[in-house]
Amino acid sequence: MAALVGSVPHSAALIGPGSEVLAFDTERSADHDFGPRVLVFVAAADVAGVRAAVEAGLPGSFGGYPTVFAYRGAARPGVVVCELGAWLEEVLGFDPRGGVGLLDWLSVPWQRLAEVTGGQVFHDGLGELAGVREVLRWYPRDVWRYVLACQWLRIAGEEPFVGRCGEVGDELGSAVVGAGLAREVMRLALLLRRRYPPYGKWLGSALARLPGSAELVRALEMAVGARSWREREAGLSAAYSRVAAVQNRLGLAEVLDERVRGFHDRPFLVIGGDRFAGALLGAVSDPQVAALPVAGCVDQVSGGAEVVCRPGVARAVTAAALGAARAA
Repeated sequence: MAALVGSVPHSAALIGPGSEVLAFDTERSADHDFGPRVLVFVAAADVAGVRAAVEAGLPGSFGGYPTVFAYRGAARPGVVVCELGAWLEEVLGFDPRGGVGLLDWLSVPWQRLAEVTGGQVFHDGLGELAGVREVLRWYPRDVWRYVLACQWLRIAGEEPFVGRCGEVGDELGSAVVGAGLAREVMRLALLLRRRYPPYGKWLGSALARLPGSAELVRALEMAVGARSWREREAGLSAAYSRVAAVQNRLGLAEVLDERVRGFHDRPFLVIGGDRFAGALLGAVSDPQVAALPVAGCVDQVSGGAEVVCRPGVARAVTAAALGAARAA
């Protein structure tokens, strides 16, 4: 097997789905769909031959783990042989080697972008995989501004409701709103630091890994664990000011006051997420990005697994939200 694979031009990597790709795996990860894995990319004409050689030559186990294991209910070898373009189409919904358009950027979920750009490439004999990963490493600057602006608007839409619910004695409602806002701040903090936010299971772990995030984490823990809306508001206020300060330091937009303020004449504290969104959108110079409706990327348009886990659906939903002609 090794001789055949070695004689065929190929690339090999551990990328794509799997908690170990983003180094979030634990002992718990090994209780299902787990074993030695690698993706081997070859030319389309070589897929069948190399796949047959791999399946015939794999040992029964490696390092104490079976080499053929259950994956999403079906048995398959941990060594997967495929053509790069077909794999990219399946995972992303398009092939970046043909260029990455605005709809491409905005329709791929953050989790998928993290999976393709994370992990490790062991060999790039085809000479294409490293380039694909570099292209997708992070958003173009104006697309980044746009996504950040849409994330700020997700905060702006509900930030006074923590106090409004609490004022009428609805601490449960205030807690639910507060937890949702904490989630949006976590995602914003990662985006500001050029990290694609992972899906919910790993969101807190990803934030905790950010250098210098300890105080932001404490503020959000205070907000989520609060027993009163005033304490919840205080934790969120501290978190808002921290992410606002990060944006100011990046120089992506006009520098704004990082302090919270009253919500009009009501006794609730807000950062005014719309201020930061407006500053970012005002700094966009790409006319195609500037013409987009302020809806956002697929993770901001719809967080449902039935959308973000299906590239074709994710692309259709994003195109509908943005207007296919403007996002093309």
